[in-house]
Amino acid sequence: MDNYSYAQTLKAIWDKSVEYYAKGGRNVNMFFNGVELEFLRTIGTTPNEVYDFIEDFCEDGEPTWEMFLLVQAVRRQYFLNAQEGKFPEKFIEMAGLPEKTAAVRGIEWLPRLIAKAYAKLHGEMPTSLMYGCGGDRRFFKIHDIHPADFLRAAWAYEGNEEGLIEWVVSQSRHVEAD
Repeated sequence: MDNYSYAQTLKAIWDKSVEYYAKGGRNVNMFFNGVELEFLRTIGTTPNEVYDFIEDFCEDGEPTWEMFLLVQAVRRQYFLNAQEGKFPEKFIEMAGLPEKTAAVRGIEWLPRLIAKAYAKLHGEMPTSLMYGCGGDRRFFKIHDIHPADFLRAAWAYEGNEEGLIEWVVSQSRHVEAD
């Protein structure tokens, strides 16, 4: 992998995928050739993660390329530095996620989002789950937090969930601290 220009390679994959989706392509197994799959592996990204962002972008207009790049950059750094380029051996279980209505300090969705952020950061997202889905984006908009910033904060506060919750409260323009 060329570290200096990895973003250009990822952008080329994004553009090709948007075009393929616009032409009716919906099979994630047909989106990427072997070279692209190997590139995605070297940055800690799975084909499904790219597909989920492409699908939502093509259907809803977001997440944008820029949001995708910033989120993937955080995952890439975690993958290369904290995980030394090694994928985990397991994915989280959907049944173990907090409910969408679960709240902490009166903030709905936050317990679920924290679990999803750690799954994204660690590369443990099952194919049926997306970090940055419509519900996540709604949370981020309400609280005026960028998805990549939340992911960076999750890394910074790893092992200190209360610290992450406090960070969210301090960043949010819409939530009063208890």
